[in-house]
Amino acid sequence: MTVMTVGSEFRGGTAGREQAGAAAAQLALFAALWATVGLDTVGWLAGTVYAAGTWALLAAGLRRAGRRSLGPADHVTLARAVLVGGVAAMVAGGVAHGTPLLTGVTAVALALDAVDGKVARRTGTSSALGARFDMEVDAFLILVLSARLALTLGPWVLVIGAMRYAFVAAAWVLPWLNAPLPPSFARKTVAALQGVVLLAACSGLLPAGVSAALTVLALASLAWSFGRDVLWLRRHRPAPRSATGFPPPATAAEDSRALVSASSGGPSVRRSSGFIRR
Repeated sequence: MTVMTVGSEFRGGTAGREQAGAAAAQLALFAALWATVGLDTVGWLAGTVYAAGTWALLAAGLRRAGRRSLGPADHVTLARAVLVGGVAAMVAGGVAHGTPLLTGVTAVALALDAVDGKVARRTGTSSALGARFDMEVDAFLILVLSARLALTLGPWVLVIGAMRYAFVAAAWVLPWLNAPLPPSFARKTVAALQGVVLLAACSGLLPAGVSAALTVLALASLAWSFGRDVLWLRRHRPAPRSATGFPPPATAAEDSRALVSASSGGPSVRRSSGFIRR
């Protein structure tokens, strides 16, 4: 989530050292989990694959953005990524449901999600790369928690973790899904709710029936949020181009409404930016 000056980024960038430090912290966390909860080989392997993939994707993102350094908010997100690696290793390694360490590490990772955004805004270092990094860490944590909870509640819980990835996959086929969405407090609330509910359900502190009910509500709210956004994007998608390369002509109904509106002195139907806004 960091915007830096071009000059400072290309004079002695530090991103490589920062990622190496994060990798060392990740290995140290795995070692601590091995000593405390008996992290097994599968957990070590899953965590290592996650860490390698995360650092590779982050390095590629930095290169595409022309950056060689991370900023204050990026460091918070990087710390969250390390914690999420620990959660993934514990879940893959079959750490017992409700283990306090699993619950604690997950809780800290979720709490820090509210920190990196504030740091970015207060320091004026928000960026598209930082926002994407934050989003990917969030999405993977939700996927891991969904996988853990699916072991007790059933495979339907995986829909929560998979929904965001299904949306990204659909955007490859329907490019209009890549259009930016307007800010939404409801969207942010629903997204935050997923982590809180999944953490509570995985903690083992709630009765099974309560955990299932809360998870169903979380899934329903997420489906509503995604559905609302898809409908908004569909309504505002660019109009298809005709063979001449121009938007198709207005329909007879649209022409009639425009004539009636113009004759009454009211606003007419206009075409703007390739789609009709009423």
